[in-house]
Amino acid sequence: MVALATMAQAQDGDPIKIGVPVGLSGANSVVAPSVVQAAELAVEEINAKGGILGRPVALEIADDASGAAGAQKAFDSLVYQHEVDVIISMETSAARNAGLPIVTRGGVPYIYTSFYEGRSCSPYLYVNAWVPEQQVPPVVDQFMTKDGAKNFFLIGSDYAFGRGMLEFARKYIEEKGGKVVGEEYLPMDGSDWTAIISNLKSSGADALITSTAGGAPNVTLTKQLRGAGVDLPYGNLAVDEGTAKTMGADATGIFISASYVTGIDSPENKAFLEAMKAKFGEELRTPNDLSVPEYEGVYLYKAAVEKAGTTDPDAVLAALGEVSFTGPRGTITMNKQHHAPLNMYLGQVQADGSVSVVNTFENVDPGEQCPNL
Repeated sequence: MVALATMAQAQDGDPIKIGVPVGLSGANSVVAPSVVQAAELAVEEINAKGGILGRPVALEIADDASGAAGAQKAFDSLVYQHEVDVIISMETSAARNAGLPIVTRGGVPYIYTSFYEGRSCSPYLYVNAWVPEQQVPPVVDQFMTKDGAKNFFLIGSDYAFGRGMLEFARKYIEEKGGKVVGEEYLPMDGSDWTAIISNLKSSGADALITSTAGGAPNVTLTKQLRGAGVDLPYGNLAVDEGTAKTMGADATGIFISASYVTGIDSPENKAFLEAMKAKFGEELRTPNDLSVPEYEGVYLYKAAVEKAGTTDPDAVLAALGEVSFTGPRGTITMNKQHHAPLNMYLGQVQADGSVSVVNTFENVDPGEQCPNL
């Protein structure tokens, strides 16, 4: 557990504590450092301008080991020992599901900043990242209309995100007149995809869509696909721009659908990228679709506290669905059943790891996620 606080000027009062449980070990260890950096920049900027309600802001970072058991320990420590005012973090679905009962018992607001399989609903949970309704259609439509694909093979990690994303993808493919000729899973910590790739190659598929645990499984699967000579149109529902860069040449040609790419041409994104570079220099991890929502989540919490005039959880929770923040991804408002309409970008990974935007979709609605909230 590491406590981080940046106070650029004298401020009164006890710090407002933001808990960040994140997978510094395990499957998410490839992407977690970029998430921590984004949170650190947001807190530094906020403290430099007087904090929130005149109080400094501090981060409490805990390793959730990317899974349920680690998340239970991390959430319990943050909520009951460190007594954080809010949880704001990117995590695996397994970690989120394990942490939700703890924030519910503790009465702590939770802003989930990771793209996920959708329909996780709690009065304490708000989400500012994408769900399948926002992310899957651009990939499937691209393969069907541009590549003439009819037969799809689906590969995923065997947990809530992997199965949830591919369940939506399968239904969408079939609704569009396509066919799923194979759907296979490997445990979240699995790394040998040989048998699944063999089945893919003999399936007659003319397009591939994968949904694995973020980070390491993306790297191992893609490397083995390329090593086996698989060159089908390939859509990866879990890879972010930062992870794609770590893959090197193996990632070239992969299609991704994201709410953030570094090439967004806006004053807010340019200012964000410049600030990240200035703060972290050579240590900077590539900002991506998992780290940028973390940065914006801190600012959304700030806006909610300022609207409520207090850190009281009930007041903040009521305000979170009403406030907005304009940042690197545009204006974010979590007003759709605790989820957010988002601009989405269909991109293709280039040889240098950058993402070339193929198409842009503005203000995509998350659909029916939590109608009973």
